[in-house]
Amino acid sequence: MFEFIRTHQRLMQIFLAVLIVPSFVLVGISSYKGFGGNSDAIATVGGQPVTQQEFDKALRDQTDRLRQTYGPQFDPKMLETPEARQNILDNLIAQRAIDAEITKRHLTVSDEALAKFYRENIKDDLGNFDVARYQAIAAQQGLTTQGLDQMVRRQLLSQQFAAGVEATSFAPRTVANRLADITQQEREAQEMLFPAANYVSQVKVTDDMVKAYYDKNAALFQVPEQAKIEYVVFDGAAVEGQVTVSDAEIADFYNKNIARFKSGEQRRASHILILVKKDGSAAEKAAAKAKAEAILAEVKKNPADFAKLAKTNSQDPGSAEQGGDLGVVEKGAFVKPVEDSIYALKQGEISNLVESEYGYHIITVTDIKAAGQRTLEEAKPEIATELKKQKMSKKYSELAEAFGNTVYEQADSLKPVADKLKLTVQTADGVTRNPNPAAQGAPWNNPKFLKALFTDDVIKNKRNTEAVEVAPSTLVAGRIVDFKPATKKPLAEVADVIRQRVTQEEATRLAKAAGEAKLAAVKASGDATGFGEAKIVTRTKEPPFVPAAAMAVMKADTSKLPAYVGVELPGTGYGVYRINKVQQPAEQDPARRQGLAQQIGAAIGQQEMYGYIEALKHKAKTKVNHAPATAQQQGAPQ
Repeated sequence: MFEFIRTHQRLMQIFLAVLIVPSFVLVGISSYKGFGGNSDAIATVGGQPVTQQEFDKALRDQTDRLRQTYGPQFDPKMLETPEARQNILDNLIAQRAIDAEITKRHLTVSDEALAKFYRENIKDDLGNFDVARYQAIAAQQGLTTQGLDQMVRRQLLSQQFAAGVEATSFAPRTVANRLADITQQEREAQEMLFPAANYVSQVKVTDDMVKAYYDKNAALFQVPEQAKIEYVVFDGAAVEGQVTVSDAEIADFYNKNIARFKSGEQRRASHILILVKKDGSAAEKAAAKAKAEAILAEVKKNPADFAKLAKTNSQDPGSAEQGGDLGVVEKGAFVKPVEDSIYALKQGEISNLVESEYGYHIITVTDIKAAGQRTLEEAKPEIATELKKQKMSKKYSELAEAFGNTVYEQADSLKPVADKLKLTVQTADGVTRNPNPAAQGAPWNNPKFLKALFTDDVIKNKRNTEAVEVAPSTLVAGRIVDFKPATKKPLAEVADVIRQRVTQEEATRLAKAAGEAKLAAVKASGDATGFGEAKIVTRTKEPPFVPAAAMAVMKADTSKLPAYVGVELPGTGYGVYRINKVQQPAEQDPARRQGLAQQIGAAIGQQEMYGYIEALKHKAKTKVNHAPATAQQQGAPQ
């Protein structure tokens, strides 16, 4: 339990952050009143500015959230589109309009409501409010507990505000029942196939037909333009070798920050916990205490067996498997009775029973390290790493500017910039305008770089591209050394392939003509001869026919039965389907109907909420001054 709290703080922070995001807001937003000024206002809502800084933070928050959700599959480029950026701005404006209305109505979240939320969402294994986890969540978000309270109150207000609108919507019973009937409807149908393969023998493909197909579908036989390129990459690795940290600099940093390298006393402890339910009876409490006393007696008799006894008897799932080990103790990490006992014990000493809100603890201190001062020599690696990181950051900015200027000013070769910054000129062949899936991860295989590469100036004049940022702190510049324009494969090379395609197309056409003739005949006669066995088609189960045919069967007009429908089956031929019955399943699914009604009601509620927010934005006299600036427009390296 205690170990779980201490080692899963980040998980709990993510859980809480996700939990408190209102359903109608796509981007989590903190309170920004007073943030920045009007000078960079992207928009104004209710007289309050929405600044570029706010937009940048919302963009970072959304990026972090999607990265946590999708992991390695997340592509930051999905947020670089104008549509994605506009969605983030729209959400900022919507939240600001809601805030204005909440303030106007003097809406608040009571202390009782806030406490109830915490009790329900920040619990320990016994279901009690977990103070340590609460404090850890605040710390992980860089907030005080008061700041966390303020953020949660605001999010709860937004949720309540949305629920007040969405909860008023409902799906009319007749609509819900009608949609449920449509969803669960069953149709009995028979199939008659006209496979294209049956008509291949009737097809005669001439040379003129091959030539006509070749001319009509020229794009199919294009060989895209290709280039052999040279390129250079400027990144952190290129800077690292040009940065050094001297012993004098390390010593100076140490002397100026000597207090930072002082360490307080460190204690490592273990415990055995016998749980007591918060609402447990007196008898249950007495039984737990008796059990703990028996274990304590055994521990004091055999102190060396503490870990073994903890593993066997402790009811703390987080530490029992580690022999009760709680790790290095930090102030405030444990409830007060436990913490007080840990700091009162000597190394190797075993406590008497310690009672806390969780139950009875038996505690021992396994290691004590006295407070001390780290020497310069001990702190040297840490200081060197920090100073080098600082220098690299500054050096990168300087050299990045030099990189961009050099590839632009000496645009007929990459050698000058390579010599100047000690970079390697690399080559790649078969490069096209679009990224190559087989070269994923290659610095040159980036859409922004390829767009800069395939310009008239670079192609015709053999000039360098500009410096393009393909990843954070990674610039690439390149030039084309050999260019092959797009060409068309000769007819002789593709004639056999075309002949096969034309044969298939003609056979499919003949199959369709035969199928349509049969369809017209059975519609007139109602004759069922030639159709296969009857099968049931629904919208909720795996179809007995190919999906295109099943969809056509379910969409067909069945006001008069039997009904008929013809369907082109790509790559197969043509199918004619006879629909004999339309019915509801013998056993209805009330839960499904209820769930569908709830989904319809939720959709209506969200639509009403959207309309209400638009009205609030109008009421707040929202004005969008300009689109949010991109990183490049704000001065990021290109």
